[in-house]
Amino acid sequence: MLNPVHPGEVIREDVLEELGLSVKDAAERLGVSRVALSRVLNARARISPELALRLEDAGVGSAKLWLDMQTAYDLAQRRNEVRPKVERLAAA
Repeated sequence: MLNPVHPGEVIREDVLEELGLSVKDAAERLGVSRVALSRVLNARARISPELALRLEDAGVGSAKLWLDMQTAYDLAQRRNEVRPKVERLAAA
């Protein structure tokens, strides 16, 4: 996928909205602060391994799924940035 969505968007649209949960209710159920969850849902913070495990424990996908989504998003974001040129370490 060229431009993967932030996993927080998936949680917001496919989990919270489908279950009819507010951010406050979801945060309480997950044992995290409303502010911390809101930052993830609005793509202002990454999904941490701790949150990924809490989602897994809550029955919302696997921790690996959430961390893989976060990694795919992070890599896509970095690939779109201008990076300094590097030299190859191995012969081509």
